[in-house]
Parts: sequence; structure tokens; C-alpha cells
Amino acid sequence: MLNWVERVARAMAVIGGIVLIALILLTCMSVLGRGLNTFGHSSLLEGLSQGLADLLLATGVSPINGDFEIVEAGVAFAIFSFLPICQLYAAHATVDIFTSTLSPAKNRLIKAFWEVVLTAIILLITWRLYAGMESKMSYGETTFLLQFPVWWAYAASFVSAVVASFVGLYCAYARVAEIITGRHYLPYTEGAVH
Repeated sequence: MLNWVERVARAMAVIGGIVLIALILLTCMSVLGRGLNTFGHSSLLEGLSQGLADLLLATGVSPINGDFEIVEAGVAFAIFSFLPICQLYAAHATVDIFTSTLSPAKNRLIKAFWEVVLTAIILLITWRLYAGMESKMSYGETTFLLQFPVWWAYAASFVSAVVASFVGLYCAYARVAEIITGRHYLPYTEGAVH
């Protein structure tokens, strides 16, 4: 089961990474377009060569329309896409100043407790994402500039959240099973030293 959960979590992380790279390129192109457009309208370029300024503006260079709407939707999806792999490898930020002095058995108990709590929170977020998606669908709400339905972003994030919920449930089960059986069911992680 661990191999299947790990493959799904990695696939979501790769998809989230691809989306994030696309958003970075989109943002860079939009900033470059905005900068070139501003330069084309600048008195400096118009003073040096009005023809060159007109030629630059005639290319249609400008910021990408609605770039922030796409970035907003894409980043939400990417965050939920990275959550499963982060959950599986226990890569969330932790502060273990006090727990580092406790016995391994007590630390396993604390990890299991917080794994269950985090899974419950992810399940709650997933449920509320679904409710939000239904609401946006019923009202037909669209984005301001691009006019694409807002529920699309909710749906993409919801799919990622469902995968995160599944991985969270597996991790919570595995942490509790580790306490009961003493066997290890999750990938070994190094964690960060704080």
C-alpha cells in the first residue's frame, strides 16, 4: 500500500511542480511585457527615437491580461498538490525543543496524535473546498478579467485536496499502527534539525 500511496503523492507533486513552473513563466512574461510597454511609452525612448517607440508598441507588447487570476488559481492548486508528499514524508515544519528530550515511545505517541489532527484538518478543508465549489457553480461566479468560472480553481484544488486527504488518512492509520504493532509503515525521514 505504501508504494501506491507514494506514487500518487509523487505524481501530485510533479503535477504541482509543472503548474508552478508554468506560473513562474507566465509571471515573468507578464512582468517583461509590462516593462517593455512602459519603456515604449517612456519619454526617454520617445526622445531618442519616436519610430523605435512606435515600433515597440506596435508589436503589442504588454502585460498578460488576467495574469494574477491565473496565478491565484494555480498557486492554490500547487499548494494542495505538494501537501500529500509533504504529509507522507513528515516534512512539515516542526519545533521539537521539548519533545527531543522525550523517549521514542512518547515521541511516536505525539507524532500519531498530530498526524490524526492534521488529517482531520485536511479533511475539513477538503469538505469546505467542495462546499465552496458547489456554491461557485450554483451562482455562476466568474473572474473579473478573464471571465472563467471560479469553480474551476476550486475543482482543481479539490482534486488535490482529495489526494491529500487520502494520503493523510493513510499516514494517520500508519502512525497509530506503528504504536500498536511497533512496526514501521511510513518512509523513513531525516527531518530538519532545529
